[in-house]
Amino acid sequence: MSTSSVVVAARREQTDRGAAKGHRMVRCWKRSDTRLEEEQCTDGSPVASPWSHFSHKAFWVSLSALLLLVIVALGLTGHLGLSRPHSQIVRIAAPDQHGALINQTAVVDLQNDLVTFSVTSPANRTSTVLFDVKHGLICYKPADQDSCFLRTMEKSDYDGVNSLLRKSAHEQSLFQLSGNETQRQMEFLGVLASSQVDVTSLEEPLQALCQDGSVHWTQRADGPGKQRLVYFCIDICFPSNICVSVCFYYLPE
Repeated sequence: MSTSSVVVAARREQTDRGAAKGHRMVRCWKRSDTRLEEEQCTDGSPVASPWSHFSHKAFWVSLSALLLLVIVALGLTGHLGLSRPHSQIVRIAAPDQHGALINQTAVVDLQNDLVTFSVTSPANRTSTVLFDVKHGLICYKPADQDSCFLRTMEKSDYDGVNSLLRKSAHEQSLFQLSGNETQRQMEFLGVLASSQVDVTSLEEPLQALCQDGSVHWTQRADGPGKQRLVYFCIDICFPSNICVSVCFYYLPE
């Protein structure tokens, strides 16, 4: 008995919205005397190659791995940037005019252009001098006083502070100045008692230093004169072998 192939078409058209080219798959069945067999047939549409599926999958896997590496690299860079200290402690050792060693420490904040000196006198009293390079101000807070004294920075002040900023950028933390090579200067600042400053109008570093006391402007002067008395002096030394003794007195009202 001859076997005749009868194709019973059970054609179902499936419209796949995810397919880009609108391929249609047709399922065909071949009937024999003993069993019903399924065979693949097409309606003329191209058949997708297995290599195209592999290339598509490999592309997305590679892209995901690349994005993961970028995220990890950015995370490590941010962590290292945050963990890097913004301030550096620098110690400057220099003898005063009588040969006694000046105990002086400077905290250098390179990010905010701030240098804060802590100067301890032989009587173990510590005064604070803050150089705000960004705003061009110097703030003096003498030991055992609640008042702060302001003045604007001049060229010599910028030169001294910049020498410290440049050298501390190379992570040098100790400067030993020689007594024979150190140049000494003396400056007199007159306190303008009538020009008191509102602390809240100052920038944050100055507010933190002077929040518990009054703030007064000062101006450079030739000297107090015989009728005026010098109330206090602060010695500051820079790595450029220059030490400045800043002395204050009150101007007449």
